[in-house]
Amino acid sequence: MINLKFKKIDAFTKGHSSGNPAGYILLDEHQMLSNEEMQKIALELKGFVSEVGFAKPKEDGFQLKYYSSECEVDFCGHATIAVMYDLIKENPYLRSRKKVDIYVNAGQLTAFNYIDEMDAVYIMAPSPNYMACTLNTSLISAALEIAETAFDDSYEIQTIDGGLKTLIVPIQSLDDCLAIHPNEQRLKTFCLEHDLDNILIFSAETFNKDSDYRTRVFAPKFGYLEDPATGSGNAAFGYYLHKRHALDDTLLIEQSSNRENANFVRLKKHDHKGETRILFGGCATTRIVGDYQLHI
Repeated sequence: MINLKFKKIDAFTKGHSSGNPAGYILLDEHQMLSNEEMQKIALELKGFVSEVGFAKPKEDGFQLKYYSSECEVDFCGHATIAVMYDLIKENPYLRSRKKVDIYVNAGQLTAFNYIDEMDAVYIMAPSPNYMACTLNTSLISAALEIAETAFDDSYEIQTIDGGLKTLIVPIQSLDDCLAIHPNEQRLKTFCLEHDLDNILIFSAETFNKDSDYRTRVFAPKFGYLEDPATGSGNAAFGYYLHKRHALDDTLLIEQSSNRENANFVRLKKHDHKGETRILFGGCATTRIVGDYQLHI
């Protein structure tokens, strides 16, 4: 049996909204877990958290790995927010630093400490890959189980990889956005057939007057239908807006299927070696602290 430090942390919430639940296991520099052991933990936590983030000290930062109940995930935004918010807030040395390097499958990234100013951390998303979208509205409407008239023709449909391959679909109204409830298995088949990690739908109509957009993210490939608050999906959306010169220096995204009590994800532009990168930010709320006993 292996005893592990475990926390259940909800990302992108101060506790009033649901946030997005992440499992978090902090390994010391001498602890080792195999891929099979990390997958086993994530499977055991299916339905309790969306993904599990594993953090291990590395040089001047941390190595992060992510697992859903189905598979390893190359990059998980909400788990990164949960892990880095907790690490920076609880560690006096990290709290004194403005930046912390993180290493993920998608490459080396940076976590920015805004806890004292904004009660938030920001994570630099991976560099984007703008991909050709060969899917027509008929296929997408069938997968999402919506009428083609719900699409907003003033925006285009596009696939962007900003850590995960995200199909971005514009929807005309907030009502249309909230009314979408696809079948999980059929949507999973659609995502696997077209090599998609998730699908982000968005509307320029919002419930909260301070929000810029409403988004929802579907991720059945990872073992659940909807992601209630996501970093990687909204980062891809930020790149989508940037390409269309529609991204201000900062944006506030409201996300979830709950009209009145959404989760909030902040986006901002960041110049990184002459390239515009999207930062996504938010806070997190720790719900459970304890030990995880892995039986091997």
